[in-house]
Amino acid sequence: MNKLRDKISVDEQGYYGEFGGAYIPEMLYGNVEEIRKVYVSFWQDKAFKQEFDDLLKDFVGRPSPLYHAKRLSEKFKTNIYLKREDLNHTGSHKINNTIGQILLAKKLNKKRIIAETGAGQHGVATATVCALMGLECIVYMGSVDIERQAPNVSRMKMLGAEVRPALSGSKTLKDATNEAIRDWINNPLDTHYIIGSVVGPHPYPDMVAKFQSVISEEMKWQLKEKTGNENPDAIIACIGGGSNAAGAFYHYLNEKDVRLIAVEAAGHGIDSGESAATSVLGTKGVIHGSRTLLMQTEEGQIIEPYSISAGLDYPGIGPLHAHLIETKRAETYAATDKEALQAALEITRLEGIIPALETAHAFAVLHKISFNKADVVVLNVSGRGDKDLANYIKFIETNE
Repeated sequence: MNKLRDKISVDEQGYYGEFGGAYIPEMLYGNVEEIRKVYVSFWQDKAFKQEFDDLLKDFVGRPSPLYHAKRLSEKFKTNIYLKREDLNHTGSHKINNTIGQILLAKKLNKKRIIAETGAGQHGVATATVCALMGLECIVYMGSVDIERQAPNVSRMKMLGAEVRPALSGSKTLKDATNEAIRDWINNPLDTHYIIGSVVGPHPYPDMVAKFQSVISEEMKWQLKEKTGNENPDAIIACIGGGSNAAGAFYHYLNEKDVRLIAVEAAGHGIDSGESAATSVLGTKGVIHGSRTLLMQTEEGQIIEPYSISAGLDYPGIGPLHAHLIETKRAETYAATDKEALQAALEITRLEGIIPALETAHAFAVLHKISFNKADVVVLNVSGRGDKDLANYIKFIETNE
């Protein structure tokens, strides 16, 4: 623990402080252990790193731009830069992780890929890399999310993926994850589960964070070019499970002068009973294979989350983020549905960028924090808003 206070990193058992680990059924132990062993050596393999980097460059289109948002900066009287993950192939940061994991699946000789998705961006990214590599793809998605993220469902099907609805619980991301885990238990030999966020049993949180760390790796040299300093004063990212935030924070975790600001979904209000603000409402427990902060009753039953944003509609957060919050390395804020919708409309009309509803929550926090005029603030634009146009148009028609 003393070592972790000085340097934020995962230990050999997959813990960040007291959060993490691998709480899994016996039938999955072999799969998870196989991934852990291969992943550790794989990450050091020059041939893998070269193929990973080449695909990120030539297929994904990296590096993603770091854009100085001048009109937004003028409005909030500071220097705001946008890390444009929305410009990646498939429209979000999710492709960074799926490229890495599909290469791992090939190394493990797996022929069948499963995934869970909420907003559909991870599902699209998984279907994309499966088409690229010629592998079978099954994506689990809550039936509620299938309806509210219809454009991404169509994209997955066009890419050749089978989209299976999760019909239990709140029929959203948590339930899709449950169904994917059940599938993996029933098909342990030929199947690789591409988890889309920094959640799940070790080594997934660490592995996904490393694949997403290309975001902050690029930010360092891009900021050096644009400002003369590779460290910003603050980094803002939305957080559900937390993969885009993990990627944006990764190379700054031990830079204590850099503020790390995570923005959760407050839904209809933190105390409304319809929220997904885990850092406020959550307590320590186990969900989907790791010990973390999650919304639960005193008896340990999951409390159903709510957010207009399918990607943030999750009752827990990744163990890395739980550790950052517990040790006060990261600050957390929450934005309501209405605040996120207003922020999305604001950034669209100020900068000509239509963000995903997930990212809109991050933009909303600009109204809650005061920065100095000389500060450099980087906001991670985790995805584009095509999938959310129905919600945006409804909001515009209702409020204008």
